[in-house]
Amino acid sequence: MPGNVWTLVLLGVGAVLTTIDYIMAFFYTPLVEGAQVSEMINGATVPATRIINGIAVSSQLLYSQKIFYFHVPVAIGSFLIFFFTAYYGVRFLLTKEKRYDTRARIATEVTLMFVILTLITGDIWTRFEWGVWWVWEPRLTTYFIMTLLVIAYFVLRSSIEDEERRATYAAVFGIIAFLDAPISFMITRLIPSSVHPVVLRSGGGLTGPQLVAFLLGLFGMLMVAWVVYQVRLREELAKERIEALKAALEG
Repeated sequence: MPGNVWTLVLLGVGAVLTTIDYIMAFFYTPLVEGAQVSEMINGATVPATRIINGIAVSSQLLYSQKIFYFHVPVAIGSFLIFFFTAYYGVRFLLTKEKRYDTRARIATEVTLMFVILTLITGDIWTRFEWGVWWVWEPRLTTYFIMTLLVIAYFVLRSSIEDEERRATYAAVFGIIAFLDAPISFMITRLIPSSVHPVVLRSGGGLTGPQLVAFLLGLFGMLMVAWVVYQVRLREELAKERIEALKAALEG
């Protein structure tokens, strides 16, 4: 019962923080300036100023950047959750206990959910800002590879019938696959990209309201992820207990 209470509390807090993040993103955080506004005069392109909502601006205001407050938290969440696939994989290889294999599988399921959300929100942004649905730049390429590895994890599990071999191979594969996560996170720092910005960098890069909204969204979504993980884990553990009971009765 205490575990169920904490799960409900985390779900409620996570939902509230995420909702506040959305409200701040659309009604409180300032718009980000994009390319400089220009106009054609006598055949020449010159800087210009436009009046938007009574304010003179010399750069385009990127409203589509609002998706950042959802896209980046779920992307970081996918990296952090994927870590537990590798962590429990190591624990399984050291102990051969089935519970660690179960936890690694559930962590990968939640990772897949966050990966899909990251790709969807990222594609929406790239379509409006870059005019295309996909660009083969360093961050997107390495993240796409990580997506394929997460999917391959489940393909591998479904292709092996022997339970112990399946768990062992999945643990090894999960550990290796996770190595792509820090690579994808750091790639824009190692190989600067002209299209994909570095959000978390030395010296900041976010104003106070932007940082607050971002952190609220990040912690809120991580809480929701933890709740999803706990619910799925309890479901699987209950299923294993039922199967064990059936085997005992049949024996």
